[in-house]
Formats: sequence, structure tokens, C-alpha cells
Amino acid sequence: MTEAYKLARTDDPLTSHISAKSINPTKMELIVLEVINEFGVMGCISDQVLELLPQYRYSTITARYKGLKEKLLIHCDGTTEKGSSGRPQQVMWGYNHYPNSISY
Repeated sequence: MTEAYKLARTDDPLTSHISAKSINPTKMELIVLEVINEFGVMGCISDQVLELLPQYRYSTITARYKGLKEKLLIHCDGTTEKGSSGRPQQVMWGYNHYPNSISY
């Protein structure tokens, strides 16, 4: 399992390191977060996360988004992309990969 302190990159500001050490993500949250972070500034939709984690059930993955948002580890700004069903899905970014500035 990824340790919380590894959620901040070495060149991130001090506040990111403090924040990373203060959270307590679950093992599954870390797995989902790592996948979302792989998409970098492009962000991703749930279909893309599910595609990269076929060994887990749909509900196991999607239930983690809320906790990650509450812990400010992922960001959604209302941007959507069409999913495989043809319906729009929210684009998610890892906090350090959001292409626009965020001030919390």
C-alpha cells in the first residue's frame, strides 16, 4: 500500500507535503487515486478508471470517489465527457494535476 506521505511529489510545495501526511486514505482509495493520477492534467472519467481496474467490482471503485473528493485528493469542476454508455461522466483530476489553479 502507498504511504500517505508519498501522495506529494518531492518538488511540491511544503503545504502539499503537510496535507499528504495529514490524511488517512484507505487502501482502496489509494488504488483508485493512483489510477486517476496516472492521467495527469488530462484527467479521466469513471469508465477509464474502471477499465484499468478490471479485478475490482464497479461499486468498489465508484464508492471511493466521494471520499477522495472530501479529502481534496481529487477535483471535479463540472467538466464532462461522454462515457461508453453515451451519457456524460464527470472528469476527475488528481489534486496536483488539475490544469487550472485551485484555492481551498
